[in-house]
Amino acid sequence: MLNKRLISFMKESMIYVVKNVFTQWLMLLLNIIMMGIIAYELESILLRKTFKYEFLLFIIIILILRYILTQKSILYSYYASKEVKKTLREKILTKLHEIGMGYHTRIATSSLVQLFVEGIDQLEIYYGSYISQFIYSMLAPFTLFIVLSFINLKVAFILFICVPLIPMTIIMINKIAKRLLSKYWGKYTSLGDSFLENLEGLTTLKIYEADGYKHQKMNEEAEEFRVITMKVLTMQLNSITVMDLVAFGGAALGMIIALFEFRNGNITILESILIILLSADFFIPMRTLGSLFHVAMNGVAASDKLFKFLDEEVDNDGTITNIQNEPIFFKNVNFGYEENKNILSNINIEIQPNQCTSIVGESGCGKSTISSLMMKRYQPSSGEILLGNTNLKEFKRSSYMKHITYLSNASKLFKGTIRDNLYMANPNATDEEMIEVLKKVKIYDYLEKENGLDTKVLENGSNFSGGQIQRISFAIALLNDSNIYIFDEATSNIDVESENDLMNLIQEISKNKTVLMISHRLMNVVNSDQIYVMEKSKVVGKGTHSQLLEESTTYQNLWNSQKILENWKGDQYE
Repeated sequence: MLNKRLISFMKESMIYVVKNVFTQWLMLLLNIIMMGIIAYELESILLRKTFKYEFLLFIIIILILRYILTQKSILYSYYASKEVKKTLREKILTKLHEIGMGYHTRIATSSLVQLFVEGIDQLEIYYGSYISQFIYSMLAPFTLFIVLSFINLKVAFILFICVPLIPMTIIMINKIAKRLLSKYWGKYTSLGDSFLENLEGLTTLKIYEADGYKHQKMNEEAEEFRVITMKVLTMQLNSITVMDLVAFGGAALGMIIALFEFRNGNITILESILIILLSADFFIPMRTLGSLFHVAMNGVAASDKLFKFLDEEVDNDGTITNIQNEPIFFKNVNFGYEENKNILSNINIEIQPNQCTSIVGESGCGKSTISSLMMKRYQPSSGEILLGNTNLKEFKRSSYMKHITYLSNASKLFKGTIRDNLYMANPNATDEEMIEVLKKVKIYDYLEKENGLDTKVLENGSNFSGGQIQRISFAIALLNDSNIYIFDEATSNIDVESENDLMNLIQEISKNKTVLMISHRLMNVVNSDQIYVMEKSKVVGKGTHSQLLEESTTYQNLWNSQKILENWKGDQYE
């Protein structure tokens, strides 16, 4: 009923749980006093035919105190869950940082978002209410047993031994609920994965008129989710019915025995009334626990997936934080996403500072995988990658990533303003520094006509053209001012004018930075200091543009085929 691993996150929050339990216990004592007053007044009415209005004042005072304590209990519940939720989210972010940008090979992005937001929110009931209610549910029957044992031990004992029937019911239900809720959460995250994937690929689906097929598949998944949801609700309603029968049946049994004891002269009218009024209080705390149980178990089911992600093995992070602008060497590097299927085979590359090193080749030859290894997304299957004389894996990932900037053709702008997006690269940047980088990428003239640095950016930069987005992304990269820059097809899918401007900027950056440029278009790399040619996961040539045109057949074929395509006029083939 209690998850030890979830409890282990509560060290800082336990004080609030204790305060919450104590508050609820004080409310129970006040309730006992209030019931005693009511029983006394009822006895007075029945036997002495008198009624004292003063007792109403005591009832009002007690109700006010109970209200204050209830508000305190709610506050303690909030504090108990707040710290734990914050801790869990920090652990997820830390784990993401440890895994690196290759996290999507371990867990789908949509599943991760659901765990991070709703999954942890589901645990609010568990931490905020369930744990304190669990402890209080043990404490309340003992307190009532002690109080009623002074009145009639037999009745107190019978009521007390009936209380465990509710947790026994919960334990039996737990075996069914755990399996059912695990399936429920699995279907929920699966539906979320499909929804996000279809939403992101909606344009492609419409182009191929496949949206109807995906719509049908989504309906099928939604129906599966509906079925499992109804099973969960049915289980919850049935279990609540059973717990109600046990709770109210036990209370009724205690009342009946109290009446028999009164008839036999073993207790007074006041005592019998007090027993009747307090009988339900034996079972209400445990009954409330049963109500919280189902919501709490949904959070526990989500936590199973959360802990599965947190338990993912990651490559050991390095410890070196001092990073210099030194050459990068790939020495006999092999890598494959799947065992016995190499994407890179025996790669030997040297990337010098203050130079532009380019990698070219047909799609699928492994160019972008080299950049992923260089960014510590993955570790080589064999061989080594060195920064200077030190293996890359020896450097602490967080420190290393501060010295590297990666820019692809899929750059993303975030909703807000141009200023907000530039702040991501350098939170301390001045307006002058921001304007300077925007001028370098030749976008500031346009922004100045809008609202300057405060120009609005819609979601995904939808109010800018592709070329403008790429120029702004380059400005962000420049403002980051790192030692190493990786441009992975960073100028593809944009207009020729923008491409030429950005290529000139890359050449300028390479004068005092380490630049690795990956490109399928050879026209972009002709001025590179060193070019590596790849074919079928291997390096098959290296040198300058002029050297490769003379020495590399692969490079010659790529150059000639691209030259024909770029000089092609459509009307020649009409």
